[in-house]
Amino acid sequence: MSTKRAVPTNRKAILLATFVAFGGFLFGYDIGVISGCLIMDDFVRRFGEQMSDGSFVLSSSRQSIITSLLSAGTFVGALGQAFTSDRFGRKGTILIWAAIFTVGTAIQTGTDTSLAQITIGRFIAGLGVGAMSAIVPLYNGETAPKALRGTLLVLYQLQIIFGIFISYIIELGTHTISNSASWRLPVGLQMLWGLILLSGLFFLPESPRHLLGNGRREEARKVIAELNSVPLEDPLVDETVDELLYAIKVENEGGKAGWLECFSTRNMLWKRTANGMMLQFIQQLNGQNFYYYYGDTFFKSAGTTLSPFVIQTILGAVSVVGTVPALYLIETWGRRRSLLTGSIMEAVCSLIAGLVGHFTLAPTGTDRSLLTQRNKRGGDVIIAFAVLHVFSFSVFWGPVPWVYLGESFPLRVRPKAIALGSATNWIWNFLLSFFAPRIAEDIGPLILMIFFGMLVFGYIYVYLAIPETKGLSLEEVDEMYVAGIKPWNSSTWKPHRMEEAHQKVTGEHATEKMDVEAADKSSA
Repeated sequence: MSTKRAVPTNRKAILLATFVAFGGFLFGYDIGVISGCLIMDDFVRRFGEQMSDGSFVLSSSRQSIITSLLSAGTFVGALGQAFTSDRFGRKGTILIWAAIFTVGTAIQTGTDTSLAQITIGRFIAGLGVGAMSAIVPLYNGETAPKALRGTLLVLYQLQIIFGIFISYIIELGTHTISNSASWRLPVGLQMLWGLILLSGLFFLPESPRHLLGNGRREEARKVIAELNSVPLEDPLVDETVDELLYAIKVENEGGKAGWLECFSTRNMLWKRTANGMMLQFIQQLNGQNFYYYYGDTFFKSAGTTLSPFVIQTILGAVSVVGTVPALYLIETWGRRRSLLTGSIMEAVCSLIAGLVGHFTLAPTGTDRSLLTQRNKRGGDVIIAFAVLHVFSFSVFWGPVPWVYLGESFPLRVRPKAIALGSATNWIWNFLLSFFAPRIAEDIGPLILMIFFGMLVFGYIYVYLAIPETKGLSLEEVDEMYVAGIKPWNSSTWKPHRMEEAHQKVTGEHATEKMDVEAADKSSA
């Protein structure tokens, strides 16, 4: 007698993906919170340099050090999680690095006037943030159903943007406080965010693909039943397990993989790793992080009557609004079309803002009373196109590279390849945050022309190298690369491997059923 099938639902998988994506909130919140701290009077007095007239100034070099040390830590953390995710599992890795992030935040909050202490604290917090940037796409990519995987991976970017926005809101309320609470409160709140993520110890399941890859079939069965909200004895559970085992066996022929295999010609791994790293590189040089990190300082010199904190809050709100349609477009337009559209929109914004700013803005530091109408109008144009740029990034280039990174690699190299992609993101984030204020100090708004050039390059690269992965399982993405499908033809390609696996599994189950029925008849 056959087992009656339950109706699977994705509710539990969606809830877990949303919670794990909170790791992105930590990243976003930290980006936003340091941007506001850099122009808070008490923060500048404690960590800046005293001038001859008794005032305090936070020089561009100190801004670079404070901001970029987090990015240096994230680079190390992104690579470090590749070692912990295989040894301690995806769940254990999330908890380990969340704890490290919380320690780094505590060190920052307890700083009095030591530049060294606050930068060390940011480096340690960065270790956790960098690890999260790799393990969240890895975990959600392995636990999400393929029809919703893109949407659930976009949740990571949405949480990043939401974290930035919340930090702006909090600093809008605290920047008027005359003492250290103005920056300690928003910085210290990060300890709470870390503890929230640590609470996952009590309910997060391990990735079923990781369990099966380590021979823990029964545990994987329980997780698959839990994620699909069906009983453990439901036929769906064993069918899914067998299909995954079949695909993992094909992926993992050749044994355990080392770091160099990420760049091997086997299964086109070199191309997949290069694509993941290049998308992260292009994403960082889109220009949006310049606004996130140094927007307050930049807009202060644009002559606007709005408070820089208000402008940043507006940008944060625009980012949140922009990421919402990405949840829909990622599975309707797909990955390629989103990236190509975003490249065009952001390139236009960078070009116009850069040229208008260069020809109309007054020199940095000009007193507001000396600004002409031409200067003020130029500032308004830059702010308008900054808003449009940030919106376009949030819809397209913000979420898609993380989605692509989470779904492009076979299990044998997945943690290492995702680590390389995330580390690429962070090394360029570090370079941008360290050199951007120095470059902007020399060439002003023309720095936006650098981002324009990168976006033109990004359009060409995506068209020639990035295939469409919408609607494919992780195993089918592997099959597409092996088949050598041209990126511009990939949207019409149909997979076969998982269909073969399904037919093989259902055939075996049917044979077993017939054997059981035959045995029953003979015994009767």
